[in-house]
Amino acid sequence: MTFSQIWNNGLLSNIVFPTRGSLIGVILASGIAVAVVSYLLGSVNPAIIISNKLYGDDIRTHGSGNAGMTNVMRTYGKKMAVLTFLGDFLKAVVASLIGRAVLGVFGAYLAGFFCFLGHLYPCFYKFKGGKGVVTTCAMVVMTDWRVFLVLLVVFVIIVASTRYISLGSVVGVMLYPIVLDRVWALFGCDNRQRIVMIFVLGVMLLTLWKHRENLKRITKGTENKFTFKVKDKKTGSSVESDKTE
Repeated sequence: MTFSQIWNNGLLSNIVFPTRGSLIGVILASGIAVAVVSYLLGSVNPAIIISNKLYGDDIRTHGSGNAGMTNVMRTYGKKMAVLTFLGDFLKAVVASLIGRAVLGVFGAYLAGFFCFLGHLYPCFYKFKGGKGVVTTCAMVVMTDWRVFLVLLVVFVIIVASTRYISLGSVVGVMLYPIVLDRVWALFGCDNRQRIVMIFVLGVMLLTLWKHRENLKRITKGTENKFTFKVKDKKTGSSVESDKTE
C-alpha cells in the first residue's frame, strides 16, 4: 500500500475493503460517521467563541449578524479577524484530512461539505452561523489546489476592481463547479469521483442563498464596500466593511 493509494482512496478502501475498493461499500461503512464528525467540527464557531469569551458579547448581534471573519473585523478589529479566519480555515482542513484518511478524495469532499454546513447552521449556537466563505476556501484547497488557484485569481480581480468581497465570493463559488469540471477534463478524473459534484453544487447553492441580501444590495448600489479601516475595540460599534461573512 502506497501513500498515493491512501491519499486518493482512503484507509478503508485499502484495508477494510482491499479487494472491493468500491466507493459505495466505503460509504456504507463510514460515510455517516465522517459527515457527523465534520458537521460537529464545522459547528465550532471561532467568531462566536471570541465574541463571547473575550468580549462577553455575541457577534451575531452586530453588523451583518453573521458569525464570520468580516463581521468580526468590523466589530472587534483585525487581530480578532485573523484568529477567526485561522479557526474557520483549520476546522475545515482537519475535517477534510479526516475524510480523506477514511474515504479518500470522496471523503475530503464529503467532510468539507458537512463542515461548511456546520458553519452555516451550527448545532451548538441555535443553527445561526456564518456564510462559509473561509471554510469553502479550505475545502477547495484540500480537495484540488489547482481549482483553488484559479478561483483565487478570480476573487482577487473582482474584489480589487469593485471592493465587494460578497461579489467576489459569489462569482467564485458560481465558477467552482465549472472550473472543477475543466480541471477534470484537462488532468483526468476517475469517473467514480464525479459524484462529488453533488457536494460542490450544494456549496454553490447554499452560498448563493446565504448571500441573497448582499446581492440585493449590490443591485441597488447600497452594499458597503470593503476597507481595512477598522479599529480594535471591545465594544460593538460598526465601521465601514463588507457584509459577506
